[in-house]
Amino acid sequence: MNESPVKRVAIVGTGVIGASWAAHFLAHGLDVVATDPAPGAENQLRADVQACWPLLEQLGLTDGASPDRLSFTGDPAAAVADADFVQENGPEREDVKHALFDVLDGAAAPGVVLASSSSGLLPSVIARGCSRHPERVLIGHPFNPPHLIPLVEVVPGEKTSAEAATAAMAFYTAVGKRPILLRRELPGHVANRLQAALWREAYSLVERGSRASATSIRDLARTWPTLGGAGPFVNQHLSGGPGGLAHVLEHSDRRWSTGGRTSGTRSLPPSSRGSSSPGWMRN
Repeated sequence: MNESPVKRVAIVGTGVIGASWAAHFLAHGLDVVATDPAPGAENQLRADVQACWPLLEQLGLTDGASPDRLSFTGDPAAAVADADFVQENGPEREDVKHALFDVLDGAAAPGVVLASSSSGLLPSVIARGCSRHPERVLIGHPFNPPHLIPLVEVVPGEKTSAEAATAAMAFYTAVGKRPILLRRELPGHVANRLQAALWREAYSLVERGSRASATSIRDLARTWPTLGGAGPFVNQHLSGGPGGLAHVLEHSDRRWSTGGRTSGTRSLPPSSRGSSSPGWMRN
């Protein structure tokens, strides 16, 4: 059985990352209550969890693990009301985060950690939406997909308490993750900034029309793994869910990974483009 004091986790936002988190927590014998305002979100979440389950069974389930322990509500306040830990996966927009965290902060018990999967926003910025208990807000940034890749970056903000950071580290460790605690917040955190050097060169090689095609670079990168265990294109393609690499580029703020420069998707080969998936989660 899971020895963590956390028995019930709230998943706020059930897109690519949120669904993966839900599957991971369910596989570790936890109760999961999820919320997302997108039409059809519950059915999509349950389908995503079922798609993950056979592999999770092969990897090994904790006693009591079951997709049947997943519940869903359209009300984020109700989702977090009885949760022992909150994992938020909403859009990377300050206004949305502030409005959402105001609701979460008002509904969750005071000692419950509010962890955001955000890859781009700082915890201090997100915590501005919490007028009651900003000390329990932090980043719990996973590496994609969370149900397979163990790395989690725990990033405290200016007002985050040591108790909240310690609780988050203990919880992630208890459910099989390998969390690292950052001493200070910075855009992109640590892992993505390290990967960014490889991403920049990979994009540059394609955009400059090098003798290596995007496919060739992808295949080469598979033999030169990044922190997530895959090449740069493969890793970002997995991060985008059904929309793949195009979805990531369309919805991510790449300024921190391009030395302050932004770039569009005009140089992407047609085969790498795809439609975006609906839902709250757009990390």
